[in-house]
Amino acid sequence: MINFIWFFMIAISITYALLTGNISIINDEIINSGSKSFSLILEMGPLIILWMGILKIAENSGLLEKFAKLLEPVLRKLFPSVKKDSKALGYIASNIAANSLGLGSAATPFGLKAMEELQKENNQPDTATDAMITFLVLNTSGVTIIPTTVIALRMASGSANPSEIIITSLLATICSSTAGLLLDYYIRRKK
Repeated sequence: MINFIWFFMIAISITYALLTGNISIINDEIINSGSKSFSLILEMGPLIILWMGILKIAENSGLLEKFAKLLEPVLRKLFPSVKKDSKALGYIASNIAANSLGLGSAATPFGLKAMEELQKENNQPDTATDAMITFLVLNTSGVTIIPTTVIALRMASGSANPSEIIITSLLATICSSTAGLLLDYYIRRKK
């Protein structure tokens, strides 16, 4: 579906440029977008690498495991159907830690491992469990304390104060997480 949407947007843009005689703008953008993308990668790369390294150090040192133990009472409430000795809760906690630092790319492997562990406990492999749905809601709307990727994008774009979005980002993600989890809880109770 997303491929269709992108194709549709590109086709409309090219058609409009042809009809209005602005095809040179599209040519310029095609040529310049490659170098802009490469520059963006070079500017964002070090910051993302730094935070992913810190996260890897936290994982190797056992800090993420301690974080999982800290979150265990909350995760038990959110995921009551998950077995007590399941590795899924550790992966979920690690995913939450990475997402709270705004590192979606670092959170993805933990999220995939969490889903894999949750699938092992699933009696109906072709249907998502309540725990899987709750995790998906939590992962999608997760609270971001430090929006690292957005700050890096703002820095790359020349923002005068790239970190000024921390408070608004925190408030927005708290609201989205709360709304998502309340809706998930309501639907789960309704079933």
